[in-house]
Amino acid sequence: MLMFSCLIVGGIRQWFLGSIFMAAAIAASVAIVGPSESLESPLLTSILAICATGLYICLTAYYSHQQAQALMLAKTQIQNQREQSIALSHKLSKYLSPQVWQSIFTGERDVRLETQRKKLAVFFSDIKGFTELSEEMEPEALTELLNHYFNEMSEVALKYGGTIDKFVGDSIMVFFGDPTSRGQREDAFACVSMAVEMRKHMKIMRQKWRSQGIKTPLQIRMGISTGYTTVGNFGAENRMDYTIIGKEVNLASRLESLADPGEILISYETFSLIKDKIMCRDKGEITVKGFGKPVPIYEVVDFRRDMGPHRSFLEHEHSGFAMYLDSDKVTEREREAILAALEDAADRLRQEEGAS
Repeated sequence: MLMFSCLIVGGIRQWFLGSIFMAAAIAASVAIVGPSESLESPLLTSILAICATGLYICLTAYYSHQQAQALMLAKTQIQNQREQSIALSHKLSKYLSPQVWQSIFTGERDVRLETQRKKLAVFFSDIKGFTELSEEMEPEALTELLNHYFNEMSEVALKYGGTIDKFVGDSIMVFFGDPTSRGQREDAFACVSMAVEMRKHMKIMRQKWRSQGIKTPLQIRMGISTGYTTVGNFGAENRMDYTIIGKEVNLASRLESLADPGEILISYETFSLIKDKIMCRDKGEITVKGFGKPVPIYEVVDFRRDMGPHRSFLEHEHSGFAMYLDSDKVTEREREAILAALEDAADRLRQEEGAS
């Protein structure tokens, strides 16, 4: 019984110490009393020993049961706390870019005031015509439209691996190259590719808004710059913001403000990294505060693979008509439905032309 208690309470080490003490006690008893001449025990002693053993076993079983209940309760509490922590972390992730959130919760990045210099591709965009629209729409409807726009554009940004910095009014700021980078050339190409897809996706959203009665022609304008910036946690110990600062950020913002509706303006550094894959047009030079010399800028036209007669992407837009086609993304079943819709539209236009 003594050895059993030692194993339950303290494990092997306690059992080993208990064995030493028990052996020492037996040796001392034999030395003091002397060896027993008879191995037979009185009946009363045997009954008391059996009763004591039974009582001990019952008490030990009750103790073990209580310990098991306590362990199950602790396990349940730990599981509940874990689920609450996961739910809370997912809620907090809504306030951070997924890359930043993941780097923090996996322990790759410490939450403290620190910055570093990195070469990043910086993207700015805003909606041309949003100010006029805000004067026409009710705040609730305007908020719903803006949230829908941010949600759609955020999905495009995350698709290309961009780190969403912030939303300010109707503006979006995204950068590529931190916390993870695929190399300067790939980061710049991903940033410009994102901008091109945003421009195409804006056409679809504009048609959807028009069908909802929003007649103001909303268009996106974008600016991209590539260069060294300071990136990291800025602010105070109790309130930090993971963002970037530097003259390249100012240049990207300036390019966005100079862009025409539907236009993507990029800096020369960005152009030099993506010119082999994307067709661009020279737009001259601009003077920007913080830059000693005029800055050459370029307009993004389209992917080189989508230029010419064999391009997969086609678009056409007029008042009362809009077409957006990316044949590489159309399935065979969708192809038949699209052809049928185009034939119906063509027949109706021919009938109306003949009637006139």
